[in-house]
Amino acid sequence: MENSFDKLVEIMAALRGENGCPWDIKQTHASLRQFLLEEAYEVIDTIDEERYEDLKEELGDLLLQVVFHAQIAQEDGRFDIEDVLEEINSKLIRRHPHVFEGNVKIATAEEQKVHWEQIKQKREGKKSAVDGVPKALSALLRAHRMQQKASTVGFDWDETSQVWEKVHEELEELRVACDDGNKEKIETEFGDMLFALVNLSRFIKINPEDALRRAITKFEVRFRQVESEMTARGKRMEDSTLKEMDEVWDAVKKSEFNSK
Repeated sequence: MENSFDKLVEIMAALRGENGCPWDIKQTHASLRQFLLEEAYEVIDTIDEERYEDLKEELGDLLLQVVFHAQIAQEDGRFDIEDVLEEINSKLIRRHPHVFEGNVKIATAEEQKVHWEQIKQKREGKKSAVDGVPKALSALLRAHRMQQKASTVGFDWDETSQVWEKVHEELEELRVACDDGNKEKIETEFGDMLFALVNLSRFIKINPEDALRRAITKFEVRFRQVESEMTARGKRMEDSTLKEMDEVWDAVKKSEFNSK
């Protein structure tokens, strides 16, 4: 009996075949980049919103992108989906010798992170500890990942208090740059401050991307409620004063706290 994964591979091959779908046939690795990102973020949205019944559909859409890329590569004679599976199987076993070989002892998730990075650098041809951080990542995630990698070779603060001092230092440098009015310097110092805040996020065990996404969602929900309230009062946002809107904003926040 044919399994579901093999069936998906066959469907993808048919879509790309001689009598397949014109849109699917036209696609390339480059043209599919945006869809790979979109599907990944839709999976994240589903998890954030705890819509777990929808998660299977979104994971399927993401899996389709992997099979799509493998099909294109097979047509070009580079590799196929079996090569992809073999590669990830070998990598997982290689990076977890404490599970599959029993000759390494790892007790915590943090120890595993360090061990993982050491294996990648020694056995997978990494020239730098910060190699392998995708440039396509959002700036927050890329900063977070790069700092994590640097920390595995000891390039890190010892105490959270030191990170706080760095945050305050960068904030003061940004304030001075703003007072001077040099836009290039302001941008540089603002970036340094963000980088320091990402560093802090690691020490307080917060993912900066997740935290910012939640803050954006919270802002969106509150802002829509302010819009609705102003409409109910017969006023447009554009014709309302900041004081009026701020009062509604505070009321929305208060109602959130009271409902918890």
